[in-house]
Amino acid sequence: MTVTTESDARTPTRNRSLRGASTGPGRPRTGPPGRRDSRRPAGPRAAPASAVRFRASPPAPHEWFAEQLLLTLSGQRPVHALLGHALPAAYDRLVELAPQAPLRPTASGAGRRAPAPAVRHCGLCRPRPDVIEAFARIASGERLRALAFRLERGGDARWRCAALDIGPSSPVW
Repeated sequence: MTVTTESDARTPTRNRSLRGASTGPGRPRTGPPGRRDSRRPAGPRAAPASAVRFRASPPAPHEWFAEQLLLTLSGQRPVHALLGHALPAAYDRLVELAPQAPLRPTASGAGRRAPAPAVRHCGLCRPRPDVIEAFARIASGERLRALAFRLERGGDARWRCAALDIGPSSPVW
């Protein structure tokens, strides 16, 4: 003969939350219907491929400097933004060139806005392990300009611009 108590009569099925309907086995819903909380795990489903983000590697020092010099010499960034990234001789050259904004885009046609200058290509030569001599081709509208600079790595392992030169300002052809 078996004796049944009240606690045995209740079979443990699925626990339901008092806040809302269950969204899966053992998962009570805690928010309004149709709302997703990005801080909570999505459960057994995998995240879509578009949501996966890859961390891009940082640019090479000569590419980063080419972009920074372009921004400074086109008037988009003040000279003092490169104060800690240039040695005194190169900084003096930047101070001399920046007011002229030699890489500023020139207006082309009646009221048309010229495209912003961009680095088309950046190359380098390494005469020594702690020295990079680099060049960059800068496109501004239909014009193509040259930018040459030298980077030296200091004792603190930071790259600094040591010299800077820009191609002729008048068209060659």
